[in-house]
Amino acid sequence: MWIIDQNPGNPTVIIGRDARLSGSMLTHLVAGTLQGLGLNVIDLGLSTTPTVELAVENSDAAGGIILTASHNPIQWNALKLLNSEGEFLSARDGEKVLNFAESESFNFAEVKKLGSYATDDTALDKHIEQILALELVDREAIRNADFRIAVDAVNSTGGIAVPRLLEALGVAPENITKINCEPTGHFAHNPEPLPEHLHEISKTIESGNYHLGIVVDPDVDRLALIGEDGTAFGEEYTLVAVADYVLKHTPGNTVSNLSSTGALRDITQKAGWAYYASAVGEVNVVEAMKEHHAVIGGEGNGGVIYPALHYGRDALVGIALFLSHLARFGKSVNALRSTYPNYYISKNKIELTPEIDVDQVLAAIVRKYAKQPVNTVDGVRIDFDKDWVHLRKSNTEPIIRIYSEADLISTANNLANKLIMDIKEILSAPKE
Repeated sequence: MWIIDQNPGNPTVIIGRDARLSGSMLTHLVAGTLQGLGLNVIDLGLSTTPTVELAVENSDAAGGIILTASHNPIQWNALKLLNSEGEFLSARDGEKVLNFAESESFNFAEVKKLGSYATDDTALDKHIEQILALELVDREAIRNADFRIAVDAVNSTGGIAVPRLLEALGVAPENITKINCEPTGHFAHNPEPLPEHLHEISKTIESGNYHLGIVVDPDVDRLALIGEDGTAFGEEYTLVAVADYVLKHTPGNTVSNLSSTGALRDITQKAGWAYYASAVGEVNVVEAMKEHHAVIGGEGNGGVIYPALHYGRDALVGIALFLSHLARFGKSVNALRSTYPNYYISKNKIELTPEIDVDQVLAAIVRKYAKQPVNTVDGVRIDFDKDWVHLRKSNTEPIIRIYSEADLISTANNLANKLIMDIKEILSAPKE
């Protein structure tokens, strides 16, 4: 078994889950299976993905498992696997785990050598303590700002974690309005924190007297923000704003994936540092951050990775850094948003028949746009000055996903449509 092979003398795994309805059932299955394999289990119970990651990193555990389907609908559940550093498994290690499972090359322990089971309800408090200890987290400025904040945690574990963090940062409890913060697992809306799913918190802010709204997904690794007038700050700009604050105080490079906004590149270069783009996926972003010594990075879905704390997307540290930035900025969320370059991303896809070779289609696109800067690290990304389009094939179905960005949404849409027409032309061309 992979985890025993990697850590033969340390058979402990830390687990935790979000609040979705199947979580308790799945916890029993996972914990029992691990014990049956002779591994000791420490169960954090209702937790967040970054909390489990930090708990593994801060311990001598061999690895960790978060039971969550992240932003996916209520009927889904899944396992996020962590190595002994509290980071997601690399593609190579993930392949090894799958091979172990498919070949069934593992043995259950003898009855006298079953693993132990223990619980730990201190991990979230330790996580928050580590956030508060960060040099760039300005509790005094946050407390003096007297923020009034609405929080939507989609009835998952963010309903526990976010208010507790805010109070620790100095936000008065009476200034925190909790929306969908009971961790029942009955998601009050689509759990992906996109503007079209956030009508309730937007209306609350519109009708009240708030400085901002905070929204997290079920496992609290994605952060979305709402301005004082109820409009979305933009998930793409969560990382931009946090990176802006970090770069004002810390010299260093930044990283995001190829499908994330160019605004991060702009503010990084303006600060005099280098921006790098990685393949899509947290593992790839982290690998690039380590390679290029990035001081901040993440993904345009609201995923903030701050290595001064740990190498994982963490909405809680994102909240602490954003509030520190906003408090020092001294103006509104909307005013802060207006200081950043304005880009719009258009997200599309083209469905293909199963017999079509998607790799050949993408190769034809590369040839067609050979005079433009082209990146083939992850699909095909073509840059047109500051506009760009990124084509990626699905791993599970004959689909090409097409993301494009420009300073006008109409331009982004036109760019995507142009590439869709190019693909159709390639497919309709006579075979040689």
